[in-house]
Amino acid sequence: MQELIQAVVEFAGAHAWVVPSIAVAVLAVLVSPLVRDRSDAAAPTALPAPEPPPSAPRAPALAPRPAAPTPQEPAAAPPPARLAERLARTRSALVGRLAPLFGGRALDAELLAQLEKLLFDADLGVKTAESLLETVRSHAAGGDAEAVRRVLREAILSKLRRVEPAPPAARGTTPWVVLVLGVNGSGKTTTIGKLAARERAAGRRVVLGAADTFRAAAIEQLEIWGARAGCEVVTGQAGGDPAAVAFDTVKAAVARGLDVALIDTAGRLQTKAPLIEELRKIVRVIGRDCPGAPHETLLVLDANTGQNAISQARVFTEAAGVTGLVLTKLDGTAKGGVLVGLADEFGIPVRYIGVGEAVEDLREFSAEAFVDALFSEPG
Repeated sequence: MQELIQAVVEFAGAHAWVVPSIAVAVLAVLVSPLVRDRSDAAAPTALPAPEPPPSAPRAPALAPRPAAPTPQEPAAAPPPARLAERLARTRSALVGRLAPLFGGRALDAELLAQLEKLLFDADLGVKTAESLLETVRSHAAGGDAEAVRRVLREAILSKLRRVEPAPPAARGTTPWVVLVLGVNGSGKTTTIGKLAARERAAGRRVVLGAADTFRAAAIEQLEIWGARAGCEVVTGQAGGDPAAVAFDTVKAAVARGLDVALIDTAGRLQTKAPLIEELRKIVRVIGRDCPGAPHETLLVLDANTGQNAISQARVFTEAAGVTGLVLTKLDGTAKGGVLVGLADEFGIPVRYIGVGEAVEDLREFSAEAFVDALFSEPG
């Protein structure tokens, strides 16, 4: 240690000019921490940023209320198809064959024979075909196809005007009971469903009676139509007594003050006598709680059956007092001429014709409209 001190003294003596500088440097090193501490203490302390004052809880954001939809007019229902379109097959089978048959010739004996066959083939029936042929022979002898066409038109129109129903009178009885007859497959149950829809559209309260207990499918089909039209359906057990169902239907209509009761019936024709007796029994029982019922008895016939429709009409008119005919499926057959035969044979008013599947395709019969459609030009 003595040696170290001695070395420092010697160095200082030899370099006396350096000592002040070293002293200043040493002093600066020793003093700088103190100066920094004092300056730090003297500097103002930065205040922390103030926290924002508590605010009221925000309500959840509401989705903007959707603008009210602009009211739109309901889409207009397409207009019903023209009757001429729906009778195209019958028109083609009857009126459409006249011009080709004549081929520009005048009416003579040979053409009369050919015209007779044409009328028979159009399912007019023997009696009606002969009547029309006689009219043509008397009023169009020597005439061309157009003359024969005019005579036939007027003769057919005359026959159909006899069965055009009168304007409906006010129904003075409540409920108004309608019994609907027809063979299975004629469109009877579907016709009842469409009639129910028409009555409901007119603001009337309707009940349906599923008295065709012979077929379980008929009951189910009527229940489907009842649901569509908003009508109650009175049913029984499959295979049960149809007269009991008819009676219960009328009883329910009377008790609830309903406006209309539409009653379906069995349409089997395997044996004639049981059918007639069954229908007569129905007619008897439904008049017990509603005097005068049934107020209408409608017979539904399938135009596709042609001359069989005339045979069916004979059987049913024996069983019940048929007051009106409904001819269905005219849009799908060339045998629509049977309507003229039915009019000529029975003289029963034709209430409705069916020309399609929709409710509006069950149309009130008009002789003028039917003949216009039958004799209209195609296209």
